Amino acid sequence: MVDAFCATWKLIESQNFDEYMKALGVGFATRQVGNVTKPTVVISKEEEKVVIKTQSTFKNTEISFKLGEEFDEPTVDDRNCKSTVNLDGDKLVHVQKWDDKETTFVREIKDGKMVMTLTFGDVVAVRQYEKA
Repeated sequence: MVDAFCATWKLIESQNFDEYMKALGVGFATRQVGNVTKPTVVISKEEEKVVIKTQSTFKNTEISFKLGEEFDEPTVDDRNCKSTVNLDGDKLVHVQKWDDKETTFVREIKDGKMVMTLTFGDVVAVRQYEKA
């Protein structure tokens, strides 16, 4: 149920994110910013759509989508992706595809925290958020 994710989340812990960004081909300067930025993620529902707003001192982004429907997603690091988000049990699975590449974010709630696992090839990063 998407409702479990609907909240304002603050990043509290990040593991292996630099390696993940490096694997994606993100430039050094952007990675430096990405590593120190502690974004706030606001997840909400507006009618049939899910809205995910990411706010930070670096850049704010907003995506809005229907579960299971592909949408265009410009990313913070300037990739233009075709993305799909599905609910798989109690996990929100977000797949981005671009240039014959693919990365997956799996968001799940564990012990009241939102745990986001980012996978690109064999590189895995984990970011934990708590309710703000």
